[in-house]
Amino acid sequence: MKRNAFSLMELMIVIVILGLLASFVMPNILGQSEKAKKKLVCTQMESIKNALRMFKVDNGVYPTTEEGLEALSENPSEDKYKNYADGAYFTDGLLPRDSWGNDFIYLNEDGDLEIMSFGSDSKEGGKDEGADLTLTGCRKR
Repeated sequence: MKRNAFSLMELMIVIVILGLLASFVMPNILGQSEKAKKKLVCTQMESIKNALRMFKVDNGVYPTTEEGLEALSENPSEDKYKNYADGAYFTDGLLPRDSWGNDFIYLNEDGDLEIMSFGSDSKEGGKDEGADLTLTGCRKR
């Protein structure tokens, strides 16, 4: 007699093998996604730093912490920043957001700048995958 189909046992063996393969491959794929998001955040922070440098070239100083990164999309003070670039420092005045959809944090302490993202947990602090990312930390990688 000629067989035209797989037996239930053969199908179960194939399903178990596929499940085992997926259990080895999926963690690696998921881990790469988080690494890619962190690399993108570092690249975005470099882009923001470059826009801040252009702001300083035009205006002689960096925006204050209080003025924040919003100073790159709209002139915070026409009297203070008379050489502000036409059209702002980002296309359409839109500031980038981190890989998790949150705003970047900007600190200016007497010209010593820091840009940071609160990471995947969107909270200050955090450990492992939820750890904060900083521009200076990205440069050390």
